[in-house]
Amino acid sequence: MKARNFNNKQPQRKGAAPTAKRPRLLAVLAALICLVLAGSLLFAFQHDRIEQWEYPQKYSEYVEYYAGKYALDPLLLYSFIRTESNFSPGAESKAGARGLMQITEVTFDWIKSKIAPTEDLTFDDLYDPETNIRFGSYFVSYCLLRYQQDIATAAAAYHSGWGTVDGLLADSKYSPDGKVLTTFPYTQMRLYVHKITTSYAQYQSIYPQ
Repeated sequence: MKARNFNNKQPQRKGAAPTAKRPRLLAVLAALICLVLAGSLLFAFQHDRIEQWEYPQKYSEYVEYYAGKYALDPLLLYSFIRTESNFSPGAESKAGARGLMQITEVTFDWIKSKIAPTEDLTFDDLYDPETNIRFGSYFVSYCLLRYQQDIATAAAAYHSGWGTVDGLLADSKYSPDGKVLTTFPYTQMRLYVHKITTSYAQYQSIYPQ
């Protein structure tokens, strides 16, 4: 008579994890992955918010309208406003330039003769955001038209005046073709051009069109 085997259980492999613990482990791993993904998304969201705070699109109604009117990229106008006044409509420079796009009285009079000769506007009206953006947009568009749509040369003219830029264009050290500048010899001009071009690049990166 055979001896009866009362041990019918299959032997477990040494070191094998109990089956009941595997779902718990998978759940923990899934939770960790979710936390990492959520953290990454939150970081990206906060990063975007910070960039948009540093490079805002204030006065968008006026910027978009006058950019369209004068065939400009609105992001370029935001770059000029940010560089000139950091979006402060009451800003005034030591040279007496006023408003969002920092326009001097001489420049105001010239622009007025071109786009608003019969309008009852005074230099004080440059503190009004719409008037300032209207005049500044025209001036940027004129500088671009005068200098082959080259942003760097147009920015130099906006900052230092046409006379200064035209003088530099006549020197092959600064302009091989006599049409646009490749070198900006004056420190303030060079810094200004750098601010405009880098700001414009940032706006294009943050607000892809």
